[in-house]
Formats: sequence, structure tokens, C-alpha cells
Amino acid sequence: MIYLLVLVALLGCMCAIDARYRLFFFDRPLAAALTLVAGLAYFLFWDIWAIAEGIFLHLPSPLMTGIMVGHQLPLEEVFFLAFLCYQTMILFVGARRLLASRQRKESEARA
Repeated sequence: MIYLLVLVALLGCMCAIDARYRLFFFDRPLAAALTLVAGLAYFLFWDIWAIAEGIFLHLPSPLMTGIMVGHQLPLEEVFFLAFLCYQTMILFVGARRLLASRQRKESEARA
């Protein structure tokens, strides 16, 4: 249960950053939702494939809920993948804006 709570807290932190700087969901909610769902679906498919191939194996842990959403696929994995996708998009959009801002300032300084 602790791992799930940590993941939910981290998702909350990403939401706070997103809300403060209007980076992803708070800038373009529909595009953000579609992007997040696509990324989550891709990684879930990847996990399911890896489980079927015997690459991924779930081992019980007292830190986890024990709830399985599929064979060898714990609930926490879904939250982790959602966090991974959300964090990646926050970092990507934030980096793009930072670089664009620097380029604007440099071009203004030259003019």
C-alpha cells in the first residue's frame, strides 16, 4: 500500500507543477489526455508482452496492495506508468518552453 500512496503523492506533485506552470493538462487538457492514454497504453502493452515472454515477473511485497489488474501485473504498475508518462511530458514541455524563452531573450539581446 505504501508504494501506491507514494505514486499517488508523486502524481499529485506533478499536477501541482503542471497547474503552476500550465504545462500539460492545464494548458491543453484534451491533447494531454490523449497523449497520456496513448503512452500508458503503449507501456501497458509492452509490460503485457514482457510478462508473456517471461521477462517481467511480479514478486509479492509488503509495500504493495497485492491487487492484480492482470496476470503478473500489479495495480501499482499502472500508476507507475501513468506517473512515468506524465513526468516525461512535464519535463518535455517544460524544457521546450525554457529553451524557447532563452532563444527569445538571446534574440532580443542581439537586436
